Amino acid sequence: MIDRILGVLGGMGPLASAHFMTRLTLLTPASIDQEHIPAVLWSDPRVPDRGKALRGGTDPLAALCRAIDGLQDAGCGAIAMPCNTAHGWFDKMQAHAKVPILHIADAAAAELRKIAAPGSRVGILGTAATLQMRLYQTHLGALGWETIEPSDQDMAEFVTPAIALVKANRLRDSFAPVAQALENLARRGAQAVVLGCTELPLAVQSGPVERLTIPLVDTIDALALAAIAWARGTAPSDQTATRIGSA
Repeated sequence: MIDRILGVLGGMGPLASAHFMTRLTLLTPASIDQEHIPAVLWSDPRVPDRGKALRGGTDPLAALCRAIDGLQDAGCGAIAMPCNTAHGWFDKMQAHAKVPILHIADAAAAELRKIAAPGSRVGILGTAATLQMRLYQTHLGALGWETIEPSDQDMAEFVTPAIALVKANRLRDSFAPVAQALENLARRGAQAVVLGCTELPLAVQSGPVERLTIPLVDTIDALALAAIAWARGTAPSDQTATRIGSA
């Protein structure tokens, strides 16, 4: 029986948070209820828009800290946040928290090592805000990977629309634009792609994944695996999440 309680700071967006809980359950090696991870989901879609905040809009930090307090009051011993852009406030959140917050870029790097050696060229897909803050470019670059981003045209025509379609619950429509963005990164030499927005795995899985020929790191799965390792008191294991579109 696992006694550690995981807090999940969600709502950004709500479907990605629900999907994280599903993947956390499916990736946990368990045969009975009691072997699964106790978890508390705080899903508050009222958190101010993180992209707009970076352009001078309402700062989401107060809402994020309120969620941290609620999860800590519920007895959570660590927090996972299945939203990439919100990690722009990670340092301030961790300074406020009394428990560790699992960093999604650390989790993604652990999974990336399984499919692309440092030195490889890795594509990064994400919101314009996540790419602007260089969450993955800086982190993965420091670990030895060369990173490339979608062009401005690809962001406008494919990536941003795909994310918006998932948030609008139009999953089937979201596959074609994200598939095109992935194909364009592969043509530019990407040997793997990090799906650096938690809506993007949902877009990828909504269509014929056999069309995809480039290995992907699903940051929802990566964070779920990091959470499982924390809950079990182990280092991240060699357990591998389902690889979407692996070559």
